[in-house]
Amino acid sequence: MDANSKRRRSSLCPPAPPSLTRRGFLRRLAAAAAPALLASCGRSQPRDGVTAPVIDTHMHVWSDDPARFPFAHPYDAGFRPPPVAGTAEMLVEEMREFGLAGAVLVQVIYHGWDNRYLASCLERFPRIFKGQGLIDPTDPDRARQLEHWVRGRGLSGMRFSAIYYPGKDDWLSSRESWPLWEKAEELGAVFNFFIAAPQLPKLEAMVQAFPGVPVAIDHLARIDLKGNDPEGETRLLLGLARHPSVRVKVSELSVISPSGKFPYADTFGTVRRVYDAFGPERLLWGTGVPGATRAQGGRPPLREELALVREEIPFFTASDREKILGGNAAALWGFRAG
Repeated sequence: MDANSKRRRSSLCPPAPPSLTRRGFLRRLAAAAAPALLASCGRSQPRDGVTAPVIDTHMHVWSDDPARFPFAHPYDAGFRPPPVAGTAEMLVEEMREFGLAGAVLVQVIYHGWDNRYLASCLERFPRIFKGQGLIDPTDPDRARQLEHWVRGRGLSGMRFSAIYYPGKDDWLSSRESWPLWEKAEELGAVFNFFIAAPQLPKLEAMVQAFPGVPVAIDHLARIDLKGNDPEGETRLLLGLARHPSVRVKVSELSVISPSGKFPYADTFGTVRRVYDAFGPERLLWGTGVPGATRAQGGRPPLREELALVREEIPFFTASDREKILGGNAAALWGFRAG
């Protein structure tokens, strides 16, 4: 089980041959240049003599070809896709511009339980992408679904969005979910959870029962700093630090910040407590969506997301930044340089 758990420059760009479309050229280029991206340009900016690969652990992409990859939002029958598509090709361009070495693609809810577009991205760009899919957490056949997508299509694990199931989240800790977690241990799969802080005790029951499954908590468990009990919610998250298998994404500070103003300094006290509890080795960095879709979704630009960790959060050391911006992700998901 230990072995399975461990599984895990623009100057390089010649002109596109006239016979290739721009999209086809980008696909060929990313596949050919990925090792060089990982080995050279995908490094954090040197600070105090420290550099590291930069890996975004929370990136949603979606298809611009709905005939091939339909939209199938499981919670919104009237869903219409955003006006700007967030494709893998768009992400590759942005990664090159800002020197990112890799990204963990997290299945967007727009495509629902159909992870085929995500799997196709992994097949086309295997050296720079890893993938976390979605499966219906209430599906009695969810353990087999996990095996299909991980063993059959190359995904690294699954995301479960308990936050969409208020009052209906018994599946988090039910005995019916044990085969899913057992299968995850067998496969060496990673689970990440989009979860509200009050739901964390149910998740902790499974974390305690299955310590061999690495778990990443998205977006600081969406602690509600504007709510009635931010202290109680913070303590629930900090309590998970006693389980070595749990990591936390220091992400979406713009969402939980009461002011909503960069650099979201009103979240730094909470981030400091999470940092002290989990240590820098179990914190991850992620942003959300690529390129122009950041603005359409009200998200900060990538330069601000990078500056937040590199410059703004005052208690991160140079070594911490190296780990949080990419070193921890490289170890967890098995990104390789060269």
